[in-house]
Amino acid sequence: MSEESAIQVNFGRALPLFPLDAPVLLPQQVLPLHIFEPRYRQMIEHALDSAGQIAMAVFAGDAWKAQYHGRPPLRKAVCVGHILQHERLHDGRYNVLLQGVCRARIVRELSPDELDGKLYRAAQMEPVGLEPSDPEALGRARQRIGEMLSEAPLNRLTVAEPILEWINNDDIPAGALLELVSFAVVNEPLLKYRLLAEGNAQTRAQIILGELSHLTRLARLAAAQHPEDWPKGCSWN
Repeated sequence: MSEESAIQVNFGRALPLFPLDAPVLLPQQVLPLHIFEPRYRQMIEHALDSAGQIAMAVFAGDAWKAQYHGRPPLRKAVCVGHILQHERLHDGRYNVLLQGVCRARIVRELSPDELDGKLYRAAQMEPVGLEPSDPEALGRARQRIGEMLSEAPLNRLTVAEPILEWINNDDIPAGALLELVSFAVVNEPLLKYRLLAEGNAQTRAQIILGELSHLTRLARLAAAQHPEDWPKGCSWN
C-alpha cells in the first residue's frame, strides 16, 4: 500500500456531492453504501460514466432535518471517494463500495442553473493536505499507538487486535495507518470532522493519541467502580 493514492482526481471539474449528517469516510478507508434515492442513483450512474468519483460531504448544523430534499448548508471539508465495486439492482438501486482517495475543501457549490438538469448537488473543490509529512514523527506516533493498544485497559478493545496487525504490517505506511485507525477509535462526530478537515498528518496523529488517552481514562474510571460487583442490570455512567 502506497502512502499516496494512485487514483488521480481532476479538481478542474466539479465533483458530485453526497452529504450525510456525519463524516463517514477518510482516505484509505472503504465504505459500503446502499443507494436508493433517485438523485443519488442518478449520481452513481453519472459517476460510473465518468471518473467514478464522488465527494462525501457533511451537513452543517441541523437545518438538513427540515430541508433534506432541498439544499441545506454543508461544511467545507469532504472526502473524495472512488467507486471500487458496484451492483445495480433490478429496481435501479445500487450497492457500492467506495474507497476514500483524498481530502478536499468545497470552494464553490454549483447553482441549480449550472447543474444541467442533474438531481444531485455538485461543487468545485480544492485538495487538502498536499504538504509532505514528517516520517519520523509519524513513525513515533505509530509506535505509541501500538504501545497503548498492547497494554491494559485498551488491549481489551475489540479493535485493538486488528489495529495491532496493521501496525505490525510494514507494507502499510504510517500515514495510511493513521487513516485506517482514525474511525476505528474515534466515534464522536465533531472529532471525526476534525480528522476529516485537518490536512496535517502530524496533527491528526496527535488527535488520535489524545482520543486513546481519553479512552484510557474512561476505562480506568469504569474499572474503579468494580462493575463485576454490580447487581445484574446496573451500570455506571
